[in-house]
Amino acid sequence: MSDNKHALPDVLDGLDKNTEAALARLIEILKIPSISTDPAHNGDCARAADWCAATLTDIGFEASVRPTNGQPMVVGHYRAESVGAAPHVLFYGHYDVQPADPLEEWDSPPFEPRMEEEGTNGKIIVGRGASDDKGQFMTFLEACRAWKNIHGALPVSVSVLLEGEEESGSPSLGPFLDANAEELKADLALVCDTGQWDATSPAITTMLRGLAHAEIIITGPSRDLHSGMYGGPVQNAIRVLTSILGDLQDAEGRVKIPGFYDGIIDPTPEQLAQWATLGVDEKTYLEAIGLEHKAGEQDRSLLEQLWSRPTAEINGIIGGYTGPGSKTVIPSKALSKLTFRLVPGQDPDKIINGFKKFVSERLPDDCSVEYLESGGSPAVGFDVTAPAFTCASEALEEEWGKAPVLMGCGGSIPIVESFQSELGMESLLVGFALDDDRIHAPNEKYNLNSFRKGARSWARILQKLAAL
Repeated sequence: MSDNKHALPDVLDGLDKNTEAALARLIEILKIPSISTDPAHNGDCARAADWCAATLTDIGFEASVRPTNGQPMVVGHYRAESVGAAPHVLFYGHYDVQPADPLEEWDSPPFEPRMEEEGTNGKIIVGRGASDDKGQFMTFLEACRAWKNIHGALPVSVSVLLEGEEESGSPSLGPFLDANAEELKADLALVCDTGQWDATSPAITTMLRGLAHAEIIITGPSRDLHSGMYGGPVQNAIRVLTSILGDLQDAEGRVKIPGFYDGIIDPTPEQLAQWATLGVDEKTYLEAIGLEHKAGEQDRSLLEQLWSRPTAEINGIIGGYTGPGSKTVIPSKALSKLTFRLVPGQDPDKIINGFKKFVSERLPDDCSVEYLESGGSPAVGFDVTAPAFTCASEALEEEWGKAPVLMGCGGSIPIVESFQSELGMESLLVGFALDDDRIHAPNEKYNLNSFRKGARSWARILQKLAAL
């Protein structure tokens, strides 16, 4: 291969000339309903894994489908010509998708992807997984394909790991990383399951909140009871549960779990100053979701709340009678699912233990609590002065005509922490999703411009990384 500084223009030209073929490939994988959380779609997940392995093989990777106790993993390897000189990167993505429910809210079948025009977004592709994460990981694979097609080689060594359980908690990922650590180790992990700042502005995610989760059952009487015969002298499990959960936060939005804020590492003054320049408008943010007033810690800005402050959220409550009509019952049991978004300095186990203590201190006599599931992963932050960040920043600025926003992320990507703690790899998080992509919701979409320029961006990043 010729000097890759001179090779890049041909690669970018090749990507532009083959956009239609790239879209056809994306449509193929979007048609597969690879819903990992639903056992009825296990066959579809296997089919998606086979498709991904075949695509990697077609590009020039040594690729295989690896069985797990759950959905299969896909692993591919490409060794650059200058082994020992060129960096080795591991690209991560996931081929599984969220369930499409509620189906009646889709404008067309979720696994029959379609192209359409949409307001200021221009051309979009609509279908489940278009943005999360099939369209995203395909931008990287198309960049690799273009390098191979034009010059017969990639500028760096690349391994690819595509999992099939990201949308169902990644239960097989930890054991798989443990068993295959030596094979998967690289100089740097690349993750594309993140977003842009806006439709014309690229971004690099520099921090991720961690996550702790818990599922509890409160039990009062030994069985459901008639509210006329027992109402008054007996405990109502739903009332007990909601009383405890309602006490999680004070009037100012601070979480009341003892020790919840101990050890938190606050953003630097420089970070806060940079966030202030981003022009986020609280009113616009809230109006887009039908709200007017910001909840939570009122002395913190919107971006501080989203990126650098922890939360305690009640995700669901189940109990008693929820069918049509009336049933005068005092429920024996009530269940709730909770998640805690964590920031640097917080330990998931400590947070869960603090929550259990919080519950036990408020549990009335004659009631018991059971914890069905709990766990989590800590927050992750990155050194934005590292050479890989500089390479990515330069590449994105060259493609988009503006420097990328160094942004935080309120969500969690547990594998990024696993790459750091288990494989000793730092990660570079560059994605091309947008806030209005309707991820996890009906009519999920991906901008054609994000798909096209995302592939061009990865082609540039690979070329920049080769110089390290």
